[in-house]
Amino acid sequence: MIDDDGYFGECVAEQYDQSSSPLFRQDVVEQTVDVLAELAGGGRALELGIGTGRVALPLARRGVPVHGIELSRAMVARMRAKPGGEGIGVSIGDFATTTVDTEADGPFALAYLVFNTIMNLTSQEAQVACFRNAAEHLAPGGCFVIEVMVPELRRIPAGQNIVPFHTGPTGWAYTVYDTVTQDATCHYIDVSEDGRGEARSIPFRYVWPAELDLMAQLAGLRLRDRWDGWTREPFTEDSAQHISVWEKPIS
Repeated sequence: MIDDDGYFGECVAEQYDQSSSPLFRQDVVEQTVDVLAELAGGGRALELGIGTGRVALPLARRGVPVHGIELSRAMVARMRAKPGGEGIGVSIGDFATTTVDTEADGPFALAYLVFNTIMNLTSQEAQVACFRNAAEHLAPGGCFVIEVMVPELRRIPAGQNIVPFHTGPTGWAYTVYDTVTQDATCHYIDVSEDGRGEARSIPFRYVWPAELDLMAQLAGLRLRDRWDGWTREPFTEDSAQHISVWEKPIS
């Protein structure tokens, strides 16, 4: 049963910052914040899916005013407990449709969505709505940034639809792909010291770079940059992820 926090309730929130993903390393976070602070250019930033503040808090410490949109109250509570967390405004809701009042402080210079979070929207319609929502919050010349994986379909053997991405003595994880609908479900199995197992699943919708460009076009945005990573190395056919920057035209 899914509660009001969606798939990121208290059980996930309490372990979220313990992730072994390289994206949680301090040096990678700093590289991320370097790029986002530059793109904000002294203006305000809107994080879609702010979570526990992994990126928002260090970005705010750089002097960038940050506001977040987040569905999970449990994740926001984790951020609030961290130094500086109380100073970041958060609007509770689905980041594809939830709006932030910009009348008092004006529109945002930057909106961003990192760590594959665009795929948490499990329909094309919701992903398109997310682009439109981001664009509506941006000032002319503002940027929308997404960090997301390139679908790993080349790793699927013929006749199979499962890709494992973590194995170990205390747990494993794998993704089941549907290449017709672009649906994907990640399954996580954790084994405690007493041998008990716990399983959970999270649905996604994988999306291609060209498809994201079309979504941006529908929202009135245009592609400005696309990199392999936060150090801005070139995006190539061998890239496993991309950082894409779309700009809202000034006129």
